[in-house]
Amino acid sequence: MDSLDLQVLNTACAWAEQGQCFALITVARTWGSAPRAPGAWLALRADGVVVGSVSGGCVEDDLIDRMRQGRLAGDRPFVLTYGATAAEAQRFRLPCGGVLELVVEPAPDAIVLEELRQRLAAGQLSARRVDMVAGTVSLLPARRGDRNRWDGGTLTTVHGPRWRLLLIGAGQLSRCLAEMALALDYQIVVCDPRREYAQSWDLPGVERLTLMPDDAVAAFEPDPQSAVVALTHDPKLDDLALIEALKSPAFYVGALGSRANTAKRKERLRQFDLAAEALARLHGPVGLYIGSRTPPEIAISILAELIAVRNGVASPGQRPERVTPSVSSQCLPA
Repeated sequence: MDSLDLQVLNTACAWAEQGQCFALITVARTWGSAPRAPGAWLALRADGVVVGSVSGGCVEDDLIDRMRQGRLAGDRPFVLTYGATAAEAQRFRLPCGGVLELVVEPAPDAIVLEELRQRLAAGQLSARRVDMVAGTVSLLPARRGDRNRWDGGTLTTVHGPRWRLLLIGAGQLSRCLAEMALALDYQIVVCDPRREYAQSWDLPGVERLTLMPDDAVAAFEPDPQSAVVALTHDPKLDDLALIEALKSPAFYVGALGSRANTAKRKERLRQFDLAAEALARLHGPVGLYIGSRTPPEIAISILAELIAVRNGVASPGQRPERVTPSVSSQCLPA
């Protein structure tokens, strides 16, 4: 569940507590180009107030009109399709070839929504199942790797922190990266055994570990939806984490440092019997090259590369052969 959909959930629960009438609308399936992915939410109040998005603005006005005309009423969920014809796609300004299939819940179960909110607050991954025939909604446990499913009769959407990020080091760069990654809906763990750094970490919503980095990686149990980024710039700490992380199925493993430092790091790691294939997985210098210099800029470059890797996109940033002498190469991620 991304941050926009979490906002929808929180607003819907607040409306329910206030006794407001509203509909909950979910993207069930898309064909062609679509601004929002399946599972995206929109909550629409009886007076036309809307939160969230299912099309990036293409069909929201029509949904609001339908609500005001009473055409989204009822006691059972139903399906709305937009863009089934070329004329309809043009009318709603949908992208070329885009078709949206939406599940509309005219009167969503407030108790189930509140329970889902409490589960998410506890960091639990949950599946929400809408039975179109029975008109019922239920919550089920979910596991990382579970995906949204829609067969025309049952819609199951997965909610919660599906992506995880382990940061080695609790310095300023880690804080900037953690703050931004939270907005991208990562579940974040920060490891730093150094008392001077660990005690000053107070970012809400981020778990803090004081284990040695290799133990922290083991406890984190990286999976294909996990990333590990070493940011202490201290080989005694970063290398310990990287040795374990590069053996794991984590989709991304990166380390801060210049090209020269990265080459030295790989030489050290080879001494621990890491295979060439494992070393090739190391992203270093970490992040896309965008000329970043400050901690916030470096954090953006790292997150940009995480997004690119997650989406299977080749890194567009090309690193120059030489770094400008006035800039410390040891601080550049890219």
